[in-house]
Amino acid sequence: MKRYTISILILALLPFGCAKKDATASATTTQAAPALPNDVQNVAAAATATSAPATTTEAAGVASESGGTIVATGEFISPVRSELAVRVPGRVAKMYVDEGSRISRGQALLELETDYPRLNLEKAQADIARAASAEQDAQRDLNRKKELIAKESIPQATYDRSQAMFDQARAAKQSAQAQANIFRQQMADSTLRSPIDGVVAEKRTDVGQRLGDATVALVVVQTSPLKLRFRVPEKEISHVRQGQNVKATVDAYAGDVFQGKVAVVGGVVDPATRSFTVETEFPNRDGKLKPGMFARVEMGQ
Repeated sequence: MKRYTISILILALLPFGCAKKDATASATTTQAAPALPNDVQNVAAAATATSAPATTTEAAGVASESGGTIVATGEFISPVRSELAVRVPGRVAKMYVDEGSRISRGQALLELETDYPRLNLEKAQADIARAASAEQDAQRDLNRKKELIAKESIPQATYDRSQAMFDQARAAKQSAQAQANIFRQQMADSTLRSPIDGVVAEKRTDVGQRLGDATVALVVVQTSPLKLRFRVPEKEISHVRQGQNVKATVDAYAGDVFQGKVAVVGGVVDPATRSFTVETEFPNRDGKLKPGMFARVEMGQ
C-alpha cells in the first residue's frame, strides 16, 4: 500500500518539474544576445550609417543657416568665355601666348603669314600712284578746256569728253585706294588679338598650322571679375539683396578670405528644392581665384 501511495505522488509532481524547466528555458531565450566581435561590430555600424537617408538640404546642395549666417558652396565661373578664330585663312607664323598665359584686351595672341597680303598691298599702292598721275593729267586737260569753252573756241562735245576722262581717272584712283584698304585690313586681320582681360584657357593651334575661316585657334576666359552661384532656401529670400557683402574661402588658399557682393537674386523658386539662385561677384584683381574652383561662401542675414 505504501508503494502505491509513493508512486502516485511521484506522478503528480512530474508536471510541475517540466513546467519549471520550460519557464527557465523561456527566460534564457529572452535574454540579450551576446556581444558581437569588434570587427563585426564595425561592419554593422558602417552598414547602418550607409542606409541612413540624407537630409533634403544635403541631397540638394542648398545653403544652410548657422548662427544667423547663410552658408553655402558653389563653383567660380567666368562671366565671359570666347572662342577666337582668325578672320582670314592662313598659316600660323608666330604664337605669342601659351595655355595659362595672362592676357590683356587688345594684346596680340598669334600672327599669320602675311607675304601675299603684303605683296598685294604694294601692288595696290602702285595702282594708286598710277591712277593719281592719270587724274592729274585729266585735271590739267579739263582746266584748259574750260578756258577754251569760255571763249567758245571748242565745241561743247570736246569739253564733255575731257570732263568724262577726268571723272574716270578720279574713279580709278578711288578704286585703287579701296583695294589698298582691303589689303591693309587683311594685314591687320592676320594678327589675332584678345577681346578681353583674362587668361588663355585652351590653345588649339601652333606655328605652321593652317587655319580656316571658322577654325578656333584659342579659347580665352575672363578672370576679373569672377562669378559664384549657389542656392539659398526659400525662407531666406527676405534676407538676400543686391549689393550684400559675402565672404568666400577656397581650399587652395586656406588662410585667405575673399570679399564679394551679391549681383543677382533669382526671381524664381525651384519647386523641387524650395530654393532660389544667388549670383555673387568677386573682383579677383590679384588673379588668385580660378574658374572651376569650389568655394565655401558665407553671407550674413
